[in-house]
Amino acid sequence: MNKKIILLGATGSIGVQTADIIREHKEEFQLVGFSAGKNMDTARKFLQEFSPEIVCVQQEEDAKALKAEFPAVEVVFGNQGLIETATYDADILVNAVIGSVGLEPTLEAIKLGRVIAIANKETLVTAGHLVMDSAKQYGATILPVDSEHSALFQSLNGEKREQASRLILTASGGSFRDRTRAELENVTVQDALNHPNWSMGSKITIDSATMVNKGLEVIEAHILFDFDYQDIDVLLHRESIIHSMVEFHDTSVMAQLGTPDMRVPIQYALSYPERLPRPEAKRLNLAEIGKLHFQEMDYERFRALKLAFDAGIEGGTMTTVLNAANEQAVAMFLNEQIKFLQIEELIERAMNEHAPIYSPDLETILNVDSQTRKSVENMIK
Repeated sequence: MNKKIILLGATGSIGVQTADIIREHKEEFQLVGFSAGKNMDTARKFLQEFSPEIVCVQQEEDAKALKAEFPAVEVVFGNQGLIETATYDADILVNAVIGSVGLEPTLEAIKLGRVIAIANKETLVTAGHLVMDSAKQYGATILPVDSEHSALFQSLNGEKREQASRLILTASGGSFRDRTRAELENVTVQDALNHPNWSMGSKITIDSATMVNKGLEVIEAHILFDFDYQDIDVLLHRESIIHSMVEFHDTSVMAQLGTPDMRVPIQYALSYPERLPRPEAKRLNLAEIGKLHFQEMDYERFRALKLAFDAGIEGGTMTTVLNAANEQAVAMFLNEQIKFLQIEELIERAMNEHAPIYSPDLETILNVDSQTRKSVENMIK
């Protein structure tokens, strides 16, 4: 196999777990390049361990420092550096960066007909039509890394798409699934970061608590699998054992099950269409688990999920606004500038104030993204 891999967002949760898979299968995968943002400690460790050919960091001074330490490596920086890294000679681009910064590098890599293993929700939510149209035009393959979309992809594998009638995404409910809205009034950042099932980065953990994360996944599912929003459901499933399901028109339901371990869908995206062994990984023991619980989604309780459905159905730049407003609001919550429930209030306000533009080009998307962030920031001043 020996696939060459570029990893954008190497220092985040998905990036670190992707490195674990590359480590486990050294004969199969080679890390030839990565981006590390401002995390110089991890950048140095990755450079020493994996000996890549190219690395991208955010700041120019960090790039100069790394170049002095690792003269044989090509060191680039900033947004242009991300594009150079994404388009470097490789077989697979893993897009694991947080936020819409992953959009342009992904579009450029698609033009080279690459396999794109996508864990960056914002790229698809912000500009899904550009990504999928471009992938078709240039013969690129888009493989989902999210556990839910990997589950849908695996459940649809080998089946006739036209015989599938419904996608069912499962949701753990996040840190606050058992709290009422009244009980959410004064929750702290630390409360929100305490996820019951998954170990993830801070932004995605907050998104899971608000249920924006599941809303972004609904939009992604619509884009990746071309299902109408009326044919996509969300089911509360607190154990995170069934990762998602597909219902077919003969009423059969195909589900993908597994322990809550992101390394499984990451490895599947890297090894596809093969499956590689994971001898050290924990096996799913249903007898040990005993029971699985399911609950209908309450869209009044999880209002942000309803907002995401609304944005997706509206289409155009409304999904860009949803994503940009959320990113800005979450950053302000993590900085303790706003309360938890204000996240969805700011998203709703940004959506209400926006007149959507349909079939937007990249420049329009980037402008709307930038304007939305400024607008949300100004809302609390």
